[in-house]
Amino acid sequence: QVQLVESGGGLVQPGGSLRLSCTASGNINAMGWFRQAPGQEREFVAAVRWSDGNTFGTDSLKGRFTISRDRAKNTVYLSMARLYPEDTAVYYCAGTSRWRPIASTIRLRQTYEHWGQGTQVTVSS
Repeated sequence: QVQLVESGGGLVQPGGSLRLSCTASGNINAMGWFRQAPGQEREFVAAVRWSDGNTFGTDSLKGRFTISRDRAKNTVYLSMARLYPEDTAVYYCAGTSRWRPIASTIRLRQTYEHWGQGTQVTVSS
């Protein structure tokens, strides 16, 4: 079982920036970030395919959220800029070792069998 360990959450003021990290303990084909605000469904944020480094995002977050990876460290990052209070949520790292996702599946929760414990991001003044 691959373990995912997240870090980097916290409290930030509106307009601020934050970077989340997630390190996988084993082989990974793709890693992604999802978020869940209170009373809402967990939603896809961004993902990266390990083999070719292709990234997949969410239109509404483009320009503010960027996903990247460090293959040598088996780590994925989510850089978040110009944060709004609406970005407040628990952010979850996800990974798959079983599937080699394509564009139509990499945004789906069911693609991922490994999940991190979640890290709280709170945007507030």
